[in-house]
Amino acid sequence: MLRLALHWQILIGMLLGAALGLVLNWKASRLEVKLSDGLPPGIDSVQLSDSSRMSEIKYKTESETIVRVIDPLGQQDGSVRNVSELRKVDPMAAKLYELHGRSTAKRVGAWFRQIGGLFLRMLQMVAVPLIVTSLLTGVLGLGGADEVGRMFSRTAFYYLATSLLAIVTGLVMVNVIRPGLSDTPKMMPSEVASAESLGDVLFAQLQAIIPANPLAAFTAPNYLSIIAFTLAFGIFTVRVGGTTADRIKQIAVAGFDVMMAMTMAIIRLAPIGVFFLIAYVTATQGIDVIRALGWYFITVLLALLIHAMVTLPLILWFVARRSPLDFARSLSPALLTAFSSASSNATLPLTLSNIEHRAGISNKTGSFVLPLGATINMDGTALYEAVAVLFIAQLHYGFNLPISQQILVAVTALLASVGAAGIPHAGLVMMVIILQVVGLPLEMQGVILAVDRLLDMARTAVNVWGDACGCAVVERLETAE
Repeated sequence: MLRLALHWQILIGMLLGAALGLVLNWKASRLEVKLSDGLPPGIDSVQLSDSSRMSEIKYKTESETIVRVIDPLGQQDGSVRNVSELRKVDPMAAKLYELHGRSTAKRVGAWFRQIGGLFLRMLQMVAVPLIVTSLLTGVLGLGGADEVGRMFSRTAFYYLATSLLAIVTGLVMVNVIRPGLSDTPKMMPSEVASAESLGDVLFAQLQAIIPANPLAAFTAPNYLSIIAFTLAFGIFTVRVGGTTADRIKQIAVAGFDVMMAMTMAIIRLAPIGVFFLIAYVTATQGIDVIRALGWYFITVLLALLIHAMVTLPLILWFVARRSPLDFARSLSPALLTAFSSASSNATLPLTLSNIEHRAGISNKTGSFVLPLGATINMDGTALYEAVAVLFIAQLHYGFNLPISQQILVAVTALLASVGAAGIPHAGLVMMVIILQVVGLPLEMQGVILAVDRLLDMARTAVNVWGDACGCAVVERLETAE
């Protein structure tokens, strides 16, 4: 029997999952139910409606009729964005909705999410030990502190440059298309929690570089702390040298081999995991939210495509001397998994495997560059934040921000993206910082939350693609000497 390559298996799993989710959303995304029996004490009757667009919970007590609305777009006055917010406002309404009010598409989608989450948990299980062993083997393989410093400086320069190019691309697209100045309706967003200032976030990242308790950082996990401690441990191992360095290197290499074997076993489950993750998104999201924010959605996607398919391939071709098409084909399993999971940290084990075994990048380079990239390099996130903030400004003010304010957005997005965690929706927290810097209302963030998951998937794939291209660039620069 012909066995398909892994990237084809993942692609087929993604397409089948998307098809199943869309069919569920089309056939079973609406629910209308009235209840009068078997209700909690004090509740006389319940009327529930649910769709991919919004949900309404209406229940009667002896003294009043209460109506609650779940609206991801926040267009309805007094609505909440999700069940978690509803639970805080009205626990009874949340309980009634979870017991009786979810459509079949949302119920099945929740099951899909749980099953797909098992695959992500397995990837997360190997992420920390894989990062530690790969970084140690990379640092100890470089041979000296000078080589470590040189590779770090090249990696950091590449990540800074590509993130800045991504932000500029986003700014150009949002100024050309002007999605917030089109016919997009004004929306009444829900409350969004306030965030720390940019200075607080950057200082927190500085603190994370020096973990007070390295063991706690490993169990949290705090990836920046893990990487910083592992780099320091590796550098001082090189300085100590002798039999001590040889023993630690042997342990690191042996641990890395075991973790890669474990990772490869988990990767074989990727098509199944991707199937359930994509089915969950398509079953629960629908297309109504995209219609409402169409121009914004198109602007972000176009900007991401230009960065991923023009900017990075040009760097790959002219600097790394690699064929972008062949390199993308080698990274396709990792890119498809990143798109499905919306988590660059969870995808890291697969990216490390693809870089070494499919793209031909040395373990010395890949094990050093990729863990750093998954933590500090967020091309897609930085681009997305810049576009989203300018879109919100266009909606709020009715005109574009002046160039000086746009430059401030670009610089803040660049710095804030470094502190963004490699997990789903992490960019939203960083975006609140940028909104504060340019004086926009924090609650305006609620406007874009409805399509954030879909865009999160796209920008995560761009983040991983940027990290992989960085490996090729650094490898070329290292071997050219």
